Amino acid sequence: MMKFVKLSLLLVAMVWMAPQMEAQTFACVNSAAILAEMPEVEQMQSNLQAFQQQLQKMGQQMVQEYQAQEQDAIQKEQAGQLAPAEKQRILEQLQTKQEEIMAFEQEMQQKMVQKEQELLQPILDRVNTAISAVAEEKGYAYIFDLSSGAILYVDESAVVNDLVKAKL
Repeated sequence: MMKFVKLSLLLVAMVWMAPQMEAQTFACVNSAAILAEMPEVEQMQSNLQAFQQQLQKMGQQMVQEYQAQEQDAIQKEQAGQLAPAEKQRILEQLQTKQEEIMAFEQEMQQKMVQKEQELLQPILDRVNTAISAVAEEKGYAYIFDLSSGAILYVDESAVVNDLVKAKL
């Protein structure tokens, strides 16, 4: 009789707890593979390469100007046409030009990163919107990215901040 009561209580508890024990559904996606297949990414890379080539041409022009000034100074020095003050002035100009070239190279790298982010963000937004739509349609609580290990989607009902705070 006591076993029957315990079993009945256990059965009632399980039926009562069943809605709260609903299994969380998980899914995963390989965002790198998805991005690799998108024509927009190919177009973005093409635009990025064109931008990089423009910057490289500007850098090459700066280097050519520097080399021409340097070569001119060497020829004048070998011909004995440079006074010590003039030689010092030319060396300072060349040093300044060299610093400008190095600063441009750093700026070029920053511009490339900014341009890539600018071009890639709309594509990533589109992918994230599609992932969220699939998660909501299929009832997934979490979607993980296989390529990075990141969580790309979380059902807000799965967040238990308030319950954790209550335990504190």
